[in-house]
Amino acid sequence: MASSVLDMSVSLDGYIADLDDYLGGEDDHRLHNWPEGKFLDEWSACGAVVAGRRTAELMDHWGGSHNGAPIFVPSHRPPSPAARWGYPLVTYVREGIVSAMEQAKAAAGGKNVQVRGGYTGQRALEAGVLDEIQVHQIPVLLGGGHRLFDVLPSEIELEIVRVIDTPEATHLRYRVRR
Repeated sequence: MASSVLDMSVSLDGYIADLDDYLGGEDDHRLHNWPEGKFLDEWSACGAVVAGRRTAELMDHWGGSHNGAPIFVPSHRPPSPAARWGYPLVTYVREGIVSAMEQAKAAAGGKNVQVRGGYTGQRALEAGVLDEIQVHQIPVLLGGGHRLFDVLPSEIELEIVRVIDTPEATHLRYRVRR
């Protein structure tokens, strides 16, 4: 069965970006300098993406598709002109995270749905529509910025699915207990 998976890189102190949305290091990609085959294959194999508006806009909607997969952006505001007219595989969903996840799962054709963005991940957890969390923990302390899990409605229990340790990151995957 397909799962919805929040997939994010995070510093050891829990940040996904600094306050100016930089990702750390001299090249501004410290949190994303680790990708390797197994995880790139997982990203490419997803059937759809649910991304927060800020994340989608910072990434320029991944050029209109995520390796050919459609992108769903829960937002109460209308999309930017590029997302509205230039990116046919980008859908802005005004009805909220539950509707965005339902639409993404339907479009994914049995494949996993990748969830991107800290705020969107938190809302998906809160709504009970997030199945798994995959965190790529980078051995760096950013010292401040945007946290992956800032405000949650309550304690959420997780089950460890796998841990893979590499020189660049420790990759942790959890299943959300219901």
